[in-house]
Amino acid sequence: MLFNNGFRLSRTTHLTNSSKRPLTLRDVSEASGVSEMTVSRVLRNKGDVSAATRQKVQDAAKKLGYVPNKIAGALASQRVNLVAVIIPSLGNMVFPEVLSGISETLEGTELQPVVGVTDYLPEKEEKVLFEMLSWRPSGVIIAGLEHSEASAAMLQQAGIPVVEIMDVDGEPVDHCVGISHRRAGRKMAEAIIAQGYKRIGFMGTKMPLDHRARKRFEGFTRTLAKSGIEIADQEFYSGGSALAKGREMTEKMMARTPDLDFLYYSNDMIGAGGLLYLLEQGIDVPGKIGIAGFNGVELLDGLPRQLATMDACRRDIGVKAAEIVAALNSGQEVPEGPVVTLSPTLAVGETLRRK
Repeated sequence: MLFNNGFRLSRTTHLTNSSKRPLTLRDVSEASGVSEMTVSRVLRNKGDVSAATRQKVQDAAKKLGYVPNKIAGALASQRVNLVAVIIPSLGNMVFPEVLSGISETLEGTELQPVVGVTDYLPEKEEKVLFEMLSWRPSGVIIAGLEHSEASAAMLQQAGIPVVEIMDVDGEPVDHCVGISHRRAGRKMAEAIIAQGYKRIGFMGTKMPLDHRARKRFEGFTRTLAKSGIEIADQEFYSGGSALAKGREMTEKMMARTPDLDFLYYSNDMIGAGGLLYLLEQGIDVPGKIGIAGFNGVELLDGLPRQLATMDACRRDIGVKAAEIVAALNSGQEVPEGPVVTLSPTLAVGETLRRK
């Protein structure tokens, strides 16, 4: 069985938290002012403990980033040959390609990826991370650089390779691999400006918890502003079919602001829905109105018109993240350094006119 492989992590000087000793029940006991036996009962959810004491222990453990070791009788340094891969969605077309890159890269090693899904919810990320770290994996690959205080504490105290993926606009806990989403938004805005579009509408997911979409939007709008252009209309959605939402939002926006000459979508799926709606209405794309998405989803290559988009380097991100975890577990150097920035490619397709 996987958990009995007995793989031991080679602790290397690359880890930002390598000098920190593993937290123990005593640390939680001292922080909460409760005996180690009571701490153990609370964290194992066993025994009769008052609600106030239980809360005190849980708060102390959360603040410290303490995660119990579920490997009975194992030394604190023992690891199983699992790599925790934590992503926000399996329904999103982006992450299956990332997982493919991770899985294929780890095939030649003793490491095995195990996936957890957070649904873009910080509290669910905390729960998934807590459960996965309690099995003492050999590494963590986790989407994004933004985490709750509790999740950040757990990652910092994990004592194993941590690779945050998809984004490089921020400070990683250990290593990160991804693209600059602000730069991606800037490049798309520059391409739109260069073709003379001025009345621009934006459609995307609600962004408070989708930090990468927010950063692209920031890069996009700031670049437009430098050329004296403001977003003329915008709309956001959550849940449901992205393709259907794209059609629905595009219909509403065009009725509301008919003089728009460009529509920028935060992802290709809603962009595809918008394209299909415009073509059904007999609207000239890209002559009367141009459109673009993001992600370079190959599934959409069969559209009546090739969508302008930007590749997010999904598979390459998975490959590089897995290579870093595998290298650190075998005591090897990571020559690229803690931040690996990949460069997305703009594909103008057939929906962005060319002068």
